[in-house]
Amino acid sequence: MKLTFKSPLQARACALVVICIALVTLAASKAAADNLKVFNERVNGVPLANPEEITNNVLSPEFAAGVTFADPRNHERQKSEHAVRHLRHIIVIYQENWSFDSLYGQFPGANGLEHGFDTLSQYDKSTNYTSLTYKTPRPLNNGAPDPNFPVSPDGNLALWSDHSVALPLFPFDFTNYIDASAMTGDVVHRFYTEQLQIDNGALEAKKNDLGKFVTWSDNPGLVLSYLDATNLPEGVLAQQFTLCDNFFHSAYGGSFLNHQWLISAQTPPWTTPIPAGWQSSYDPATKTLHDNQLTFDGQYGVNTIQPAKAPFSPSTPDPVKRLLINNTDPAQPGYVVTIGNRFDDAGVSWKWYSGGWNVALQNNTQAANDPNIIFQFHHQPFAYFTKYAPFLEAPNANYTTSPPLNPDTTGPNAHLQDETQFLADLQHDRLPAVSFIKFAGIDNEHPGYTNVVRGQQHVADIVRAVQNSNIWNRCAIIVTYDENGGRWDHVAPPVRSDGWGTGVRVPAIIISPLTRNGYIDDRQYETVSILKLLEFRFNLAPLAARDADPAVNDLVDAFTEHDD
Repeated sequence: MKLTFKSPLQARACALVVICIALVTLAASKAAADNLKVFNERVNGVPLANPEEITNNVLSPEFAAGVTFADPRNHERQKSEHAVRHLRHIIVIYQENWSFDSLYGQFPGANGLEHGFDTLSQYDKSTNYTSLTYKTPRPLNNGAPDPNFPVSPDGNLALWSDHSVALPLFPFDFTNYIDASAMTGDVVHRFYTEQLQIDNGALEAKKNDLGKFVTWSDNPGLVLSYLDATNLPEGVLAQQFTLCDNFFHSAYGGSFLNHQWLISAQTPPWTTPIPAGWQSSYDPATKTLHDNQLTFDGQYGVNTIQPAKAPFSPSTPDPVKRLLINNTDPAQPGYVVTIGNRFDDAGVSWKWYSGGWNVALQNNTQAANDPNIIFQFHHQPFAYFTKYAPFLEAPNANYTTSPPLNPDTTGPNAHLQDETQFLADLQHDRLPAVSFIKFAGIDNEHPGYTNVVRGQQHVADIVRAVQNSNIWNRCAIIVTYDENGGRWDHVAPPVRSDGWGTGVRVPAIIISPLTRNGYIDDRQYETVSILKLLEFRFNLAPLAARDADPAVNDLVDAFTEHDD
């Protein structure tokens, strides 16, 4: 049957009518089908013989050639956008130093360790990458062999069930040796080191994706270790809500740089004289790497640098070796815009809640050394910026009483607050539209000074408090990690044209009534995707090239409206 129309508009209208007729008729009784037939004759003057004829015509090539069908992906995007616009509160919890595979490589249905054999082979740099490493080295703790991990007769890590045999080099569950709540040693996680481990081809000839992770580590015995977090507190939340299994940390390297990317989507410039020994260097002939605070050219800070006008590590009292970033005067060198600037300009309320912040303002040595705090000064990215730094001047010595505070950036209305204030704001209906929560070191899951189990429970406690509050129905909590902590992951990360990343996969869990329940989201995301979500929700301009790049997905698609 061929339909003839006087105009394209009439054809489109008729196509929609016929599609609706087809769908209803297929599910209706014969009487309903007869009524639809009469209706169609009245509208178009074209009799339709039966429901099967409707179906055949709708699906025929001749009919389809003249009809444009709605893309279901566009419909899903619309649902996602509407859900995000419905959000009144977005909370970001930023944990520390685990790759996706090292926590969720065993998570049911996720792209985990069972898919990791293609990138498992590890080259040995001592042979100029002409041979592979076949045995797992013994893990270290503070540079010395960890007695919790038995040694094999040849000096490697012994198999947990037979100490006379070395463990082959493959991913292993370290809870075969120690309890999940025990502390392991730390693993190097620095800017140029991770690029060599990923083998992105930027510093030397490429051999194989992720094939140099073990050989470029200072603790190679832990690089392939993992803990199955599926049934730990955050894993249980991942089972209930949405787990992103294709989420990468945006910048190569460690915590300092990835915290900066979380709030500005760029690397901070170094605009003052370069301290001796701070520039990085690499000699590919001798495989000698100096992975220092600044880039090869000395223009950008990439590894840990302390803030100038904010609480700083007791080991760095000299202010010339600390960083102050300009986000107040575009006419001055090194101007960087943060998401805080965008929020302030748009009138969007926000706070950065940090565990131990009040103590750090009063006594930097106590904050660093108190075993119940273990404050991490380089985990406070906004404190580096001229608009938000809490001190009026840069202290030149450690302090046991608070240095003079800037009244514009401290006090009860300041953007930078102690974590305890989060619960107070939540309970008294004062929570801002956007909250960043950074736990004290004791609760942030960082290997070397705390453990995963304690940090995950702290996350679950925060989530439970939000769920029991009156903001829950229009709230989203994003739990992710700043970087991989030097641990391997089997998925080769995307290489961005800006040269700053990405690093390997890290876990990300989206917790909200407006996300999918029990869902694994395999869309490609990165840390900056959080910024893009915030920019979408509050109609904000991008901060830099990365979050302006359409190739970088926002997190909007992780949300949806529920029909119920």
